Amino acid sequence: MLDYVDLEADLDAEERLIRDTAREFVEEEVKPVIADHYEAGTFPTELIAKMGELGFYGPTLEAQGLPGVSETAYGLLMQELEAGDSGIRSMASVQGALVMYPIAEYGSPAQRERWLPALEDGEAVGCFGLTEPEHGSNPAAMETTAEPARDGDGYVLDGEKTWITNAPIADVAVVWAREQSDGEIRGFLVETDREGVSTLHIEDKLSMRASVSGRIELQNVSVPAENRLPGVSGMKGPLSCLTQARYGIAWGAVGAARDCFETARTYATDREQFGGPIARFQLQQENLAEMATQITTSQLLAHRLAALKQRGDLRPQQVSMAKRNNVRMAREQARVAREMLGGNGITTDYPPMRHLANMETVYTYEGTHDIHSLILGEDLTGIAAFD
Repeated sequence: MLDYVDLEADLDAEERLIRDTAREFVEEEVKPVIADHYEAGTFPTELIAKMGELGFYGPTLEAQGLPGVSETAYGLLMQELEAGDSGIRSMASVQGALVMYPIAEYGSPAQRERWLPALEDGEAVGCFGLTEPEHGSNPAAMETTAEPARDGDGYVLDGEKTWITNAPIADVAVVWAREQSDGEIRGFLVETDREGVSTLHIEDKLSMRASVSGRIELQNVSVPAENRLPGVSGMKGPLSCLTQARYGIAWGAVGAARDCFETARTYATDREQFGGPIARFQLQQENLAEMATQITTSQLLAHRLAALKQRGDLRPQQVSMAKRNNVRMAREQARVAREMLGGNGITTDYPPMRHLANMETVYTYEGTHDIHSLILGEDLTGIAAFD
């Protein structure tokens, strides 16, 4: 696998084990089935428990006996999973970074005890309810409300969330809502079998087809007071979760690009035209050289983020730079790889076209490319381009 400047030479034994375990899982469990699932628009739900057994959910966390592996190990895990498919990485990323993380960081002891072991094992599936139909890039304008119950015990939630990964198969949703008593944004753990909760599947996607996307409708949903996340209020809660997830995306995009590169390199050395392999042509070598260079620079950025995160110095703006750069890179390299495969590149026999389509979603979700540009612009100039 491409590691042109020997970054992985510095991995410790645990990091190598996690990388190799994830890589083997993808080769044996994901790649043989993912094209069929992509065509069918389904997620391989049979892999959920398997990923739990392998420790793929929330491994950097330490609450409730979670292993607390290094940030580099987690990044490598996301890289290998997205080499299989963005939908596989997205499932693990949502489960760990967007559901387990806020419970571990902001939840009560009872909430951690109730949910973290089940989510870690894959016995329960979680989702993250932030985006709304009218409020994507501006989640602070959310309209979902949390009214204190008239009997004084708990809350009543009303609203709608959309483009929620895992929603149709989730057992619990971390729902962010505006508490009407003080206008603050707060998080609530909402079991999806509660009366008034509907989780609806979003059909007819042309990207991320092997991922479960849905809507959450909340109509007079009663939740007890103990379901509110007690440790955070305001936009700090959901935004801190997104920082965790975006970090994983920055690594995952490298995995998708690397899979495209390896596919193109193998194809170019095997495919013969005009009396020899097409890899002997200067144009193809230029493509491979540029792909390897772009992937390597993105790997360097991801590894640097891991070092900063491990010592507690990582800033959200740095994550925005990596998410923005690495996803754009993966999108561009997937296109180049598809071109190198010619007509064969548009079939499900080869992964670049699937990765390319997936990157159109990854380019947009968890902060669009443009929004991350503005986040960086404000950080660099001190002037906000949006309120």
